[in-house]
Amino acid sequence: MSPRRLLPLIAFACIAPALSAADNELTPAEKSAGWTLLFDGKTLNGWRPYAGKPAGGWEVKDGTLHAIAKVKGTELITERQFTDFEFSWDWKLPPAGNNGVKYFVTEARAAAPGHEYQMLDDIGHPDGKIGPHRQTASFYDVLPPAADKIMKPVGEWDASRIIVKGNHVEHWLNGKLALAYDLGSDAVKAGLAKSKFAKQPGFGDKITGPIMLTYHQDDCWYRNVKIRELK
Repeated sequence: MSPRRLLPLIAFACIAPALSAADNELTPAEKSAGWTLLFDGKTLNGWRPYAGKPAGGWEVKDGTLHAIAKVKGTELITERQFTDFEFSWDWKLPPAGNNGVKYFVTEARAAAPGHEYQMLDDIGHPDGKIGPHRQTASFYDVLPPAADKIMKPVGEWDASRIIVKGNHVEHWLNGKLALAYDLGSDAVKAGLAKSKFAKQPGFGDKITGPIMLTYHQDDCWYRNVKIRELK
């Protein structure tokens, strides 16, 4: 390749990193689209313990929100509440790790606070052996994700997304749709009837509520936690 061809490629390489934000920051395009950060990479501002429980089990370290394994920890919920939204986050687990994100959360139903987007070492954790309805990107214990979902090796960062618009819900994993369902559909009713939530009044209904980060006694790391409300 001649020097004349090299110059524009070098110039492009120098400016390309500016097109994407650093961790826990928003690009100008994201700001214009209505995204807001729920984790600033430095503090727990905007989060509180679920249902008035004592705070514990979480730390901010190296730009991540870290669930600390094997301590007296509790779930975290956002101080803000959401109805229709697109929620996005990066996460990683250690071998045999387990965690999750819940939405349609209420503090009036502590045994089953909301729907859970499962995050799991599908192979190494015992829940993964029960079936796909308890594996990563499932509607935990209710509906399984697609068999061809794209998941990174354990210990690497995965990128997930939950979209809620009306009665339609989507779970995304690493840029690919992993599960879509409609509240009140026959599939959801059948899954709920077979689940551990079958006798929980109101579980399966859409409600306005906070986003929850669960605490399951395992290490889990979060970054780039952000949301935009949908109209």
